[in-house]
Amino acid sequence: MDYDRFPALRVERPEEAILEIVLDGPNLNAVGADAHGQLADIWTAIDRDDSVRAVLVRGAGKGFSAGGSFDLIESMVADTAVRTRVMREARDLVYNVVNCSKPVVSAIHGPAVGAGLAVAMLADISVAGRNAKIVDGHTRLGVAAGDHAVINWPLLCGMAKAKYYLLTCDVLTGEEAERIGLVSLCVDDDQVHARALEVARKLAAASPSAVQFTKQALNNWYRAAGPSFDASLALEFYGFGLDDVREGVAAHREKRAPDFG
Repeated sequence: MDYDRFPALRVERPEEAILEIVLDGPNLNAVGADAHGQLADIWTAIDRDDSVRAVLVRGAGKGFSAGGSFDLIESMVADTAVRTRVMREARDLVYNVVNCSKPVVSAIHGPAVGAGLAVAMLADISVAGRNAKIVDGHTRLGVAAGDHAVINWPLLCGMAKAKYYLLTCDVLTGEEAERIGLVSLCVDDDQVHARALEVARKLAAASPSAVQFTKQALNNWYRAAGPSFDASLALEFYGFGLDDVREGVAAHREKRAPDFG
């Protein structure tokens, strides 16, 4: 399988049968326009790649991902055509990860936000560092939580905790995320990649059909929540045409608290 058509992502093969996707870019691996589309599309290629039996996703440097770049967000606010394209990519990203037959492991260290967080949380097994900073910042930006959270946060950690963190945008450490069930495992920060690779290695050595069929069956819980996710995505992107998001973006640029009036 040729992964050269995903140049905005770093694709590596640390071991036989394991594919590693590395988010590696400026501003703590912020996801720009190219990376956003490629992060949605790469899963269909992986699904068809018979040489891959497990996938590991991580961020380079000091964090997993700072989320969508603000250049991309500002272009979405200004241009309905861009907004429509990115909404389709956001939908495809979620459903393509859910429908990818190969088991996915995420290694979460440092900040994990936005589109990057969507992949981290949709992974079949998530390994977080104790001091990882997990935050869904949509409402602070002035739009509805839409990327992925509505499809799986209530299932992972329960409705009460999901509502608290999605409505307030409070930061979750990896330790707290494990306590409430949002991530699979929490380890010391310097052990995140090694532990995630160990899990990927175990999955790659297991029966491919047994692992893939188990994932397929379990992910029917996510598919059943598809209408709720579709609604959240529509409401999120409707919000990108309203005034609140302009104030949210301005507050970020000016490093101040937003005033939504």
